[in-house]
Amino acid sequence: MERTIFHITTRVDWEKSLLDGAYTAPSLDSQGFIHCSYAHQLERVANKYYAAQTGLVILVINPEILTYPLKVEKALDVEDDYPHIYGPVNLDAVVKVVAFPPSADLSFKIPAELL
Repeated sequence: MERTIFHITTRVDWEKSLLDGAYTAPSLDSQGFIHCSYAHQLERVANKYYAAQTGLVILVINPEILTYPLKVEKALDVEDDYPHIYGPVNLDAVVKVVAFPPSADLSFKIPAELL
């Protein structure tokens, strides 16, 4: 089985996807793919791109049942490979949704249930 992948989004956008039948992100239109992370990358990504935001969730995605291609590619700004989904995420690939509030100091820590 491939490694589980994760995507940070707002609860509002996730709930909209339940009505739409698939999850999309603005990057799908602007860059052609949805940015995802591995577990060890979540804190860095959250603190860099979502600083102090509230109302976030982490989508836990099983890559084996995605209906669109998943490619692992080098990031431009760090020496690491990140998973990218080249199409909408089918809802059955999202195996769990985890609330992702910032800590008291407004930084993000990986939720205990994902460790």
